[in-house]
Amino acid sequence: MSPKPQPSRQPAQPGPPVPGPVEAEEQFRHRPVMVDEVVELFGPTPAGWALDATVGGGGHARALLEAYPHLRVLGLDRDTDAVAAASSALAPFGDRARVVHQRFDRLDVVLDELGIASVSGALFDLGVSSPQIDRPGRGFSYRADAPLDMRMDRSEPRTAARFLDEASEEELARLFFLHGETRFARRIAAAIVAARPVHTTLALADVVSSAVPAAVRRRGHPAKRVFQALRAAVNAELEVLPVAIDAALSRLSPGGRIVVISYHSGEDRATKDRFVEAASGGCTCPPGLPCVCGAEPRVRLLNRGARKPSAAEVEANPRSESARLRAVEALPAKAGARLDEARPDQRGQPL
Repeated sequence: MSPKPQPSRQPAQPGPPVPGPVEAEEQFRHRPVMVDEVVELFGPTPAGWALDATVGGGGHARALLEAYPHLRVLGLDRDTDAVAAASSALAPFGDRARVVHQRFDRLDVVLDELGIASVSGALFDLGVSSPQIDRPGRGFSYRADAPLDMRMDRSEPRTAARFLDEASEEELARLFFLHGETRFARRIAAAIVAARPVHTTLALADVVSSAVPAAVRRRGHPAKRVFQALRAAVNAELEVLPVAIDAALSRLSPGGRIVVISYHSGEDRATKDRFVEAASGGCTCPPGLPCVCGAEPRVRLLNRGARKPSAAEVEANPRSESARLRAVEALPAKAGARLDEARPDQRGQPL
């Protein structure tokens, strides 16, 4: 179920004009993160539709279409700029590609509307894209002054500025704490509340900097995690991700694969939790004992632990450094897979 919209107390801040397809494609042109690993993982998938649930500029989708004639790609994105860019980039593939403006937790709705019963694979490349960061008017970055927007979908009413206006000090502190700002979450939250209204990126960055000791500022910009947390809250990222992964799992054909690339611990933890649940079949038996609850694994884990980008990729694209990739493959129904092989994580071993 999609999160209920927040009550509006002021009109949404208008975003910049939406670019045309050619301009949008240029803005979104970049090498996608871990594209070689993604293409490799999709190789064994059966023929059919692959879902790119965060299509962005279409980089991953284009690589899959070029590599595998047996696949068609359905791309989703909540950002209209990305939809325009991907539609232009994937146009040469004709009816093998389709792009829809939609949030990925509504993938069931899109698949039903298009008459697609199952998918051969699904890709989630999470987080904010380089083109979004690099456009100051979107308000995702503290490196240029701009309205504090951060909406992936600018038709939604709540901007980051409005979120800061409406959230309590306790809510802000909890948000920052959950996103890694463990030591100074309360100090930063109190500083924001005292400085309200905070409606621009540089104003927020200055408030955060003033709230932490100088020694912390010397280790890197202290606003990084605050901006990340705020973006996640504005776009309900951690709320919709488990819903979307479960929906993709329910649509996955036998032998189909789901690949998730995350960029911070909250995303990676949510992904791991959903994959472990599916790999164990929801087993409730004590770890280390034979399963007697009748649970059946739905997927197998394709790697132990999260894969990371290569050193060469990080050198070429420093923003890829925080990427973590996890993947699963759907098992045939009642495949008879040994449950104890699908449950190592229940014993506390890291994924």
